[in-house]
Amino acid sequence: MSRNPALPGIDRFAPSNGQCSESDKIHCMGVTIELQNLGDEQLCREITARIEHAFASRRGAWRVSIIGSRASETWAINVEGPNGFERSYSLAKGAGQHEPDAISRLIVQLLPGTPH
Repeated sequence: MSRNPALPGIDRFAPSNGQCSESDKIHCMGVTIELQNLGDEQLCREITARIEHAFASRRGAWRVSIIGSRASETWAINVEGPNGFERSYSLAKGAGQHEPDAISRLIVQLLPGTPH
């Protein structure tokens, strides 16, 4: 998980105080992304880029969290959005669901029809 070097201990993807800077880019675009226990920094960057793209044309405040497990090869993904929108899904490594493209496709399928 990336950390903001200017604010030690603060997750780079945590909601900001409303002021946008380069490190807050994801929050300013309307999506907050939280990745935990996924292990690989490069993988996290690729997943983040795919999630940003999936929400590029969406309005409202969105939150995506992907939580890895050290006990199993299953990750939990949660997507929350406007009007009480909430979806959860389990991602199985053996089914290829830990790949950035697979995560992006799943998120698009979980989201309501067309962007508002």
